[in-house]
Amino acid sequence: MTFFRPCIDLHQGQVKQIVGGSLQDNNSGLLTNFTSEEPAEFYARRYAQDKLAGGHVIKLGPGNCSAARAALAAYPTGLQIGGGIQRENAAKWLEAGASHVIVTSWLFDAAGNFLPENLDSLIQEVGKERLVIDLSCRSHQDSWVVAMNRWQTHTNLNITPTTLKELGGNCAEFLIHAADVEGRCLGIDQKLVRFLGQHSPIPTTYAGGVHSSEDLATVHNLSQGTVDLTIGSALDLFGGNQVRYSDCLAWNQANITSTAAPR
Repeated sequence: MTFFRPCIDLHQGQVKQIVGGSLQDNNSGLLTNFTSEEPAEFYARRYAQDKLAGGHVIKLGPGNCSAARAALAAYPTGLQIGGGIQRENAAKWLEAGASHVIVTSWLFDAAGNFLPENLDSLIQEVGKERLVIDLSCRSHQDSWVVAMNRWQTHTNLNITPTTLKELGGNCAEFLIHAADVEGRCLGIDQKLVRFLGQHSPIPTTYAGGVHSSEDLATVHNLSQGTVDLTIGSALDLFGGNQVRYSDCLAWNQANITSTAAPR
């Protein structure tokens, strides 16, 4: 069953919703849909109160560690943490209250070549059961290529059935943002969701392009209930006017009563 999963995106210490493809090192051309007046822990407490499972905090660049720690402290073991995760700091974030660490860029060299030895060392440090691999991607020809460095750099890792099978044996979950539609509220990448539903061997959360509460049902139908959904810019909790947070809670509750708890 597809479930709604919450998120907290941090940029320069504030909770923001950003058009994914506009995020660059120097912030030139940055497109921001929403900047919250509330701190990160406000949202974490809300998610804890509403008993939402499997959400994540993403640090988009520097200056976000204090806000991230505050969110984790407000909802211990209730949130995953991503952004700048590597072997040297992964265990510290788990100690700070994260349920899992989410890794992307550290699995690649500067040119975008996949480094399996880095994945192996991270598994040795925290265990694959506490690890989420972020395969956020951009469209490339007729497929998708994993993008790193705030989705600006294409890697040499394509999202294929083989990739999902091999990496799925080395982590607990996948997190996948469709960077081309992230923050645009113009519709999800239905082809990608269907592909993930067919080929992902482990729990997977998709984000990007949600523009209606009906997208929960769409993701459920396309993935046969195997892919969960994160909603950002469209959500009224983040200033959006297309999806009501209360409807997401109602969707989860209705489905929890007839299935297992969110993955």
